[in-house]
Amino acid sequence: MTTRPLGHGRVGPKETVTGKRAVASSQHPVVTDTMLDVLRAGGNAIDAAIAGNLVQAVVQQDMTNHAGTVTALVHDASTGEIVELNSTGRIVPGLPPFAPVPAGKGLYAEVPGLPRAVVPGFMPGMKALYERFATLPWARLCEAAVQWAEEGHPVTSFEHLVMAQTVDFFLFTESGREHFTPGGHLPQVGHRQASPALAETMRNLAAEGPDYFLTGRWAQDFVRRGNDLGWRIEAAHLTAQPPQWTSGYRWQHRGHTVVQLSAPERQGVYCQIVLGILDELDVTSIGHWSENAEALYYLAHALRRAAFETGLLNDPALFGDTTGPLTSPALIKGVADILRNARARVDLTEHVKLTRGAPAMAATGASTQPAGSCELTVVDERGNWVQMMNTLQGGGIPGEVVGGVPMVGSHFLNDLNSPMEGWLVGGRMRSILSNTMVLRDGRPWLSLGSPGNVHCTVPQVLSNILDFGMDPYAADDAPRCLPYQSDHTISAECRLSPELPGDLAALGVLTNPLPEYDYHMGSYQMAWRTSDGNLSTCTGPRREGAADGI
Repeated sequence: MTTRPLGHGRVGPKETVTGKRAVASSQHPVVTDTMLDVLRAGGNAIDAAIAGNLVQAVVQQDMTNHAGTVTALVHDASTGEIVELNSTGRIVPGLPPFAPVPAGKGLYAEVPGLPRAVVPGFMPGMKALYERFATLPWARLCEAAVQWAEEGHPVTSFEHLVMAQTVDFFLFTESGREHFTPGGHLPQVGHRQASPALAETMRNLAAEGPDYFLTGRWAQDFVRRGNDLGWRIEAAHLTAQPPQWTSGYRWQHRGHTVVQLSAPERQGVYCQIVLGILDELDVTSIGHWSENAEALYYLAHALRRAAFETGLLNDPALFGDTTGPLTSPALIKGVADILRNARARVDLTEHVKLTRGAPAMAATGASTQPAGSCELTVVDERGNWVQMMNTLQGGGIPGEVVGGVPMVGSHFLNDLNSPMEGWLVGGRMRSILSNTMVLRDGRPWLSLGSPGNVHCTVPQVLSNILDFGMDPYAADDAPRCLPYQSDHTISAECRLSPELPGDLAALGVLTNPLPEYDYHMGSYQMAWRTSDGNLSTCTGPRREGAADGI
């Protein structure tokens, strides 16, 4: 019988896995086991990641699907090179924004917030990874996806929770209702959820390769469905804008090289700004934000200001590259000086009480926070290393299901304050995704990524590790906050020091308590190399997940 690490697959505390030659971490035990099986069969980390992504979109359709977005950082041990794959969903140049409209809702313009249809990025990304790095036959990498689509996977309590909160999105289409509420009800906890339509799609994918989704029957059915709804997409649009390979975005912090996704992705520039501001303010000498109000005040403001600044970061193929100016030491120092001087010099507790109520009570909630996306980490014995994200966001026709593949579309806007922005002339959409590698002496030492509120949680976890010296699991476990809100509120997990709400009130800030472990705040997949050369891995406590190794 296989011995599983503590917490394997469940929400709650997890055990760090240490002393391994190869490791894998994901949001689902089926995915982790699939990746390790591929490694044992002689595949490399990229083979394992492809197989993991394919099965993840079968067993976690509350979080991802085969028509969304994939991004990755890949370390090729044979060359020492680190490359970035960006295969986000793509806007079709020249076509107006399109979203199918629920019956009785009128024109699209009258339904604000509906996502828009875009070309899927998932399978083009799988194809690009396979052609560049894979070693095993494509059909071998599809085996787990075929098996679990045919046999079905047991619905977990966390999966049921997320689907109950998000399924309304799919209930305005006939295909969505048939797929997610067969018989009129969501599958219950413990039910074995299979999909004959998805199983057929996976078998055809195994036989025909990724082109089944690009030019084959699934692609044809996708185009036909779009046209039936009024979206004038053509078959050629599915391959018109291929995935992009770059070397990623690199920046330095405390003797480490941090590698993240390049512009127009915001995360790298965002993290560099936040950690730079915290460094200028010497937050490590003040104390950790979970115990010190001044540090939390500065952190929340840094998160807010970095989001504001990176609103001017767009695809350098369409715009000028603002990366350099946004991360200039002068700008970061200037923002730090502003925050230092803007802090209250008198006790504002009475003001907070008179205008807002008790310091610890705001209850503004966090119901609009994101839930979807899946991150995975895999490192093989040869040193090939993959940190990868796949998400339901950013692909397909909103609310529709084609061949058992549900689709969400994209919430891109033309808005400086939106984390997702796209332009109807081509190019890449801007987003804020979490793939991160940290190098020591030019080699990967640590990689991490998460679903959820990655726009603000990645810099917090990085700072915990690089600034405060926490081990990776403790860095993930530590309380997190959202950016400073314009009404002078900081939303944070309520495991903060009991004195913090009162101390923040003295600064004029109300604390909005989030759950102790808020799953919207992400749950990290990480791997790192210890001083003896062995590998460790973990997955966080806020969601399901499994980390293990060979």
